[in-house]
Amino acid sequence: MSELLGDAAAVDRTAARGHGLRAPATAVTVCLVVVLALAIIALGLGRFGVPPGQVCRILAGQIVELTPTWTETQQRVVLLVRLPRVLESLVVGGGLGLAGAALQAVFRNPLVSPQILGVSSGASVGGALALLLGFGSVQLVGGAFLFGLGSLALLFVVTRMTGPSSPMLVVVLAGVIIGSFASAVVSLITYLADPNDQLPAIVFWLLGSLATATYPKAMIAASTIAAGSAVILLLRWRVNVLSLGDEDAAALGIRPERLRWLLLVAVAVIVAGAVAVSGVVGWVGLVVPHLCRMWVGPDHRVLLPVSLLVGAGYLTVIDTVARTLTPGEVPLGVLTALVGAPVFFVLLRLRGQRVWSDA
Repeated sequence: MSELLGDAAAVDRTAARGHGLRAPATAVTVCLVVVLALAIIALGLGRFGVPPGQVCRILAGQIVELTPTWTETQQRVVLLVRLPRVLESLVVGGGLGLAGAALQAVFRNPLVSPQILGVSSGASVGGALALLLGFGSVQLVGGAFLFGLGSLALLFVVTRMTGPSSPMLVVVLAGVIIGSFASAVVSLITYLADPNDQLPAIVFWLLGSLATATYPKAMIAASTIAAGSAVILLLRWRVNVLSLGDEDAAALGIRPERLRWLLLVAVAVIVAGAVAVSGVVGWVGLVVPHLCRMWVGPDHRVLLPVSLLVGAGYLTVIDTVARTLTPGEVPLGVLTALVGAPVFFVLLRLRGQRVWSDA
């Protein structure tokens, strides 16, 4: 672990050859400013609108002493109702965007998304089971997270059974099998659930939603996703080498198998933490890396942090639309699919075969 996270300056210089590093500081700064602006706008939008200037003053008033120019209602709406939800959307979206970009590099396939490991389906089992048994939100979040990590452990055991060094195809097939089995278990749970009480709650949670966002949930998501994201970002210098292929990576002093599994564990922690607080939210980890790759290129030293920021802003916009589009709450997973599928189709049409060469 320490070897992988250590100084990799020589490897970085080799990986940088042939990769155009497109103003990394500028790209990250622009993304950060845009994400902050989107978060402020999201805090003000809703049935009870709050001007962006007042939102900024309310937030600043929690840090420094300001003369209130806002009403008590505005402060409660911003701080108690919308801020936890916006924080969750930023954390979950950023984590999924980063996880998708990392997995596409690990598998060297631009069509890979975080759902391929079966962790999302495993976490769904834990959450659905908690709702079926009538547990509270703490048990729901904990159960989803533990079952998600349990799916990764099962994936590791299954792949180890094929040999000490399993090819990526085996990992993909094992993930598909585990995900399909977990989906069948979720279907069984929904079949056994009370149709008048438990079933609607299970179905709504499985479709993805941040409607029950709270500060404790936001902290849980932030801690787990930050842990996985930190590992991936620290290894972003070596991801370029890994994406060249195992032989080239080994020639440059990288242990591909070890690095690959470390990245998979980090991704699993991110996905399990995201599903635990928001349910299954698809397409973010698939679409966002492609949008970022079109802008900053395939160099993962820039692509990974930009994917994190763009994913955060992307899901914040989608969630804001979900809670303001209709009087009722639109499931988040439905909107991400409705938006993500056409966007991905347009990307394929625009880029053609280049989508494969840049991955």
